[in-house]
Amino acid sequence: MTRIDLTELLDLATDAARRAGDLLVETRPEEGPTVTATKSSPTDVVTAMDTASERLIVETLLGSRPHDTILGEEGASEAGTSGVRWLVDPIDGTVNFLYGLPEWAVSIAAEVDGQLAVGVVNIAPRGEMFVAVRDGGAWLGEERVHCNKDVPLERALVATGFGYASSRRAHQAEVLRSVLPRVRDIRRGGSCAVDLCSVACGRADAYYESGPQEWDLAAGVLIAREAGGRVQGLRGRPPGYELTIAAAPELFGPLHDLLASAVDGAARP
Repeated sequence: MTRIDLTELLDLATDAARRAGDLLVETRPEEGPTVTATKSSPTDVVTAMDTASERLIVETLLGSRPHDTILGEEGASEAGTSGVRWLVDPIDGTVNFLYGLPEWAVSIAAEVDGQLAVGVVNIAPRGEMFVAVRDGGAWLGEERVHCNKDVPLERALVATGFGYASSRRAHQAEVLRSVLPRVRDIRRGGSCAVDLCSVACGRADAYYESGPQEWDLAAGVLIAREAGGRVQGLRGRPPGYELTIAAAPELFGPLHDLLASAVDGAARP
């Protein structure tokens, strides 16, 4: 890795995530934010608050580190030369934010030379800040967090999510039909960053989902890994759009095999 002070990156990401979370909580209209656009489908919404949050985050990051690269969900794209790339989701769980549900977060991650190095997820409605530094553990505030251990598949509480395109939802429903009878239960929160943090702190035993983009996943993936979780895609591939699975190592294998079989048996979207 390029010699970068990861503590400095963490402090900067935490500051940006806190400022963005405060903005979103304090200025959200009582009647709900206005939808300004849709993306992949009419249910994949963007609000004015998404863009305001991303603008604040980008200004905060570049104000301190003007030579970094930035990729944001709502279009922020800055090419840098420092070896640091920021992955920004200004509101992960926008539909929840739109409806006034608390399962949304500001997610900011930093890669150094292509490797995840820092992750921050601010679940602002709860006042919870999850952070992780590569090889430094995962933390909720001042408390170090860990994935649940020694949970068999049949007793696993598994978080998941669904895409916006109807064809992808149909495929995910078929996969879910195979998974649901084999586990304790399923939870669908609506934010993959929050779900990954739930795995990290033991509020869920595992998480899987197809469809999230790298800005959705990056911070939560590092936090779950630093909490002792294994986070990968199918058959050794990296986590990503095709599928992301997160669980403690001893649960990961059985869940992976169940999902591999279910995905292979489901009609492709």
